[in-house]
Amino acid sequence: MTKPSATGQPTHSGKQRSSFSGKMGYVLAVAGSAVGLGNIWRFPYLAAKYGGGIFLLIYLLLMLTFGYALIISETALGRMTKKSPVGAFHSFGKSLPFHFGGWVNAVIPMLIVPYYCVIGGWVAKYLFEYVKGSAAVLAEDSYFSNFISSGASAEFWLIVFSLAVFLVIIAGVKQGVERVSKIMMPVLVILAIFVSLYSVTRPGAMEGVKYLLVPNLDNFSWMTVVTAMGQMFYSLSIAMGILYTYGSYLKKEVDIEKSTSQVELFDTAIAILAGLMIIPAVFAFSGGSPDTLQAGPSLMFITIPKVFAHMEMGDGFGILFFLLVLFAALTSAISLMETGVSTFEDQFGWSRKKCSLLMAAIILVLGSASALGFSSLDFISLLGMSILDFFDFLTNSIMMPLAALATCFLITRVAGLDAIAKEVEQSSAFRRKKLYYFFMKYLAPVFLGIILISSIANAFGWISM
Repeated sequence: MTKPSATGQPTHSGKQRSSFSGKMGYVLAVAGSAVGLGNIWRFPYLAAKYGGGIFLLIYLLLMLTFGYALIISETALGRMTKKSPVGAFHSFGKSLPFHFGGWVNAVIPMLIVPYYCVIGGWVAKYLFEYVKGSAAVLAEDSYFSNFISSGASAEFWLIVFSLAVFLVIIAGVKQGVERVSKIMMPVLVILAIFVSLYSVTRPGAMEGVKYLLVPNLDNFSWMTVVTAMGQMFYSLSIAMGILYTYGSYLKKEVDIEKSTSQVELFDTAIAILAGLMIIPAVFAFSGGSPDTLQAGPSLMFITIPKVFAHMEMGDGFGILFFLLVLFAALTSAISLMETGVSTFEDQFGWSRKKCSLLMAAIILVLGSASALGFSSLDFISLLGMSILDFFDFLTNSIMMPLAALATCFLITRVAGLDAIAKEVEQSSAFRRKKLYYFFMKYLAPVFLGIILISSIANAFGWISM
């Protein structure tokens, strides 16, 4: 006979299931998951490239509708079943579709966190160099490419970052994930505000503020919509198994809808602050040069160090900026690894320590392959991509839309929209229920299909994003 969990639900292993201490612990943990490199690194370069204010407007509209519906869905399913993704799907059936839907949600974070830790290691390296006073060195054209192709150095910083994530995870939900989130998230907000204020007060920076915040229809294109949709998907941790897992730790009295709104607000505020940190600084440095604005993923590791090198107190600014990015990367990596650990605990009944060690091994093996893909393993090309880029394409462009489509199928065809509403209404009124029903019934599958098709088409060069 299984032993009931803290919420009265039996667990697979017969052990008491961990839980957050309350709403604030949950909100900060989910916000920590959402507020990561997707906000601090990805959002500013996409906003800069795809129209500034019009990109921001479309992103906000999608997040408050489509994003909201998917967050509610995954969180409610997690709390309803008290399981991570595989167990949540298996609660409704044991056939192939339920196996596929659960495991595709569960495997995504296991594939993302290794290369995410590689990028986290890059951030840690840059922070270390700024602390040493190396702003001028970091601004050199070849510094970033030399570093990532160095092999041993990139591997060392991967291990440093991964070790920090592992130590938090092995401490548990309350003592590890929740405690770190409660410390790091407020500090992250304070740092983001400080750095943003410094950035927007540089000479010439106000043009960058206007570019980011004021919508200009001349900058609109269909790819602005598609890219904003993909960014919303990535930024809110949708279809990564994270929301199922964190939802399973959520107590029944916590208001899911209100918590979701708070996560949306927190995530959006940090994304806008990230834009205000980077885009006005680029305008101040380059006068809004299109080539500089459209630098893409290299904006944070190549362009921004050049900006810092031309600023007074460039080292201090670099320390604050990369400390903030490091905190954001850590909180997201923690949530990704926690999802894998929770899945192994649920499915195999192993101890948390054993599951954490297995995830650490996966991170080191796949992370090392991604890190060395720019040096000793650079001869390996997968669909014309480096190992890291391939994992990013596989998870973000193919697996995440499929995982979200599986969730839509589970809710609309099996569990039922009314079951989700009932779960939400256990703790509060479901104020946006009509909006939720409309999006899940009619629009979510269409939007997800657009993301899937456009992302694959872009990867194979059929369209340009």
